[in-house]
Amino acid sequence: MTRDETELKALMILAQKGDSGAYTALLAIVQRHLFLFFRRRLSGDSDRAGDLVQETLMAIHAKRHTFNPDQNFTSWVYAIARYKLVDAYRRGRIRAYEPLDDEVSSLDGNPDLDAALARADLEKLMQSLPARQRSAINLTRVEGLSHAEAARRLGATESTLKMSVHRGLKAVRRRLRQSEGGGDEQAD
Repeated sequence: MTRDETELKALMILAQKGDSGAYTALLAIVQRHLFLFFRRRLSGDSDRAGDLVQETLMAIHAKRHTFNPDQNFTSWVYAIARYKLVDAYRRGRIRAYEPLDDEVSSLDGNPDLDAALARADLEKLMQSLPARQRSAINLTRVEGLSHAEAARRLGATESTLKMSVHRGLKAVRRRLRQSEGGGDEQAD
């Protein structure tokens, strides 16, 4: 059973506002999908999948206040699930990590889980940027506006906008290298 992203996001927003019924319904839906997600990656090991579902649900509960309604809910959930899976793998609790290329279950019916996870990672990186750089990158790289159009929207000069994009992308590259263990090298 798949659920519309809009419906799941609405349940999460209600849950953040204290609606326990919405929160219970949301967790029940998410729990089923997470179980399939983990079991497929653990060669059908239902016990380990169940353990990871519980760890992920606890993390969702602990971090529910950090969910931003402007973000994709399913990307946020699967990013947490992926981190729990990787953590278990690193701790040696899982011997075989087998990502599937076909028929990946998604909460919103989107089979392209890797794209959803990449969006969540990108959103996290973008949130660490100053607002001006984040806006400049979103307008030019995500929305596809020209530098002139984006500069007009932001009330900036074209050269200021280009500098914001350049500095923002440089900071993102540096953070990516750091997260991949590449240290704090100078970005070009």
